[in-house]
Amino acid sequence: MIPIAAVNDAPSPVRDVLEYMRPGVLQFTALPPLSLYVHVPWCLKKCPYCDFNSHELTSTLPEQRYIEALLADLEAALPLIWGRPVHSIFIGGGTPSMLVPDTVDCLIGALRARLPLEPQCEITMEANPGTFEKARFRGYAQAGVTRLSVGVQSFDDAHLQAIGRVHDRAQALAAVEEAARSFGTFNLDLMYALPGQTMQQLNADVATALGFSPPHLSIYHLTVEPNTYFAKFPPVIPEDDTAYAMLDRITELTALQGLERYEVSAYAKAGHRCRHNLNYWQFGDYLGIGAGAHSKLSFAHRVVRQVRWRDPQKYMDGALRGNAITQDDDVSRADLPFEYMLNALRLRHGFALRDFSERTGLAVTSIEKALSQAELKGLITRDLQQVRPTDRGFDFLSDLQTLFLSNTQ
Repeated sequence: MIPIAAVNDAPSPVRDVLEYMRPGVLQFTALPPLSLYVHVPWCLKKCPYCDFNSHELTSTLPEQRYIEALLADLEAALPLIWGRPVHSIFIGGGTPSMLVPDTVDCLIGALRARLPLEPQCEITMEANPGTFEKARFRGYAQAGVTRLSVGVQSFDDAHLQAIGRVHDRAQALAAVEEAARSFGTFNLDLMYALPGQTMQQLNADVATALGFSPPHLSIYHLTVEPNTYFAKFPPVIPEDDTAYAMLDRITELTALQGLERYEVSAYAKAGHRCRHNLNYWQFGDYLGIGAGAHSKLSFAHRVVRQVRWRDPQKYMDGALRGNAITQDDDVSRADLPFEYMLNALRLRHGFALRDFSERTGLAVTSIEKALSQAELKGLITRDLQQVRPTDRGFDFLSDLQTLFLSNTQ
């Protein structure tokens, strides 16, 4: 067991807590559910498509110091969430499965000691087959992780090599097999529209994944993001029409196995939707700790977004001095509709109009113009209670979301 240094003397956050409580233009009658995100920024190798805050490890992993920094960061943030129960925890990256089980056990124990976790708190951890060991996965379960998310991306060696993954098909198969054995619920990450991928190869990938009877699948279109290796040296990927056909095939195959497409990129069996991600999509609150982590926190009269230091060394230095935050801003009233729709419209069932008002502090009339435009374009259906994206709205989600940019009246 790795000892954790005491961090109870961390200084106050960037703004005094009273600053968050001052009167403002919004009025919330209740605060949304709260989740915790913990970021582990290191990877064995930076993938060429990845735009997350991940850094190739070039020396010994500073596990103990990073855990101390995480807890110093958390303690400094506690006054902002005091007394609020946490309903889910997500340990993401990077590659969190580079941490040994003892470190994860130590981290989860320290989180439990500082936060009021709900009795059935979902604790998800991301893992990659390239860091797979049977004892390691079992150790995570024993440490308190309740849900493992395995970043397979593909079961095809040529495609894995094309997207720069460090594992191969055999490692992916072994990792998923152990995840299914060690965890009552787990997720598989797959990607489609990979360089040179055919429909037949997609069918094989999905069939292999479904052969493990996963309770949850996350399936993402490979996109070329700015400031990545692929942005400088773009690969040849399938045309849009082929990619749409692939997505239709994915939805068809998963439905045959009892997996419902409940979000743009997420498929789940009944009772296995990701609670943590649902909280994001429903515009819940989340405290993010770790290098580059983001937070969205609601108070009586405002919604605040924060960002931590991106560089791991700067983050550790700053967090241990009580200064992990580099950005700390109120979300403007004009931006709230778009921020809400950026999340809620990703869900197949859409959102309740009542929830929009409760989560943004705005009247439904503030989005009536955009809702009318979206309905006229065939992107949503709605009644007096609920707004739902249509199939066309799902296919052209960015166009639908953009209608809500600065649309308050």
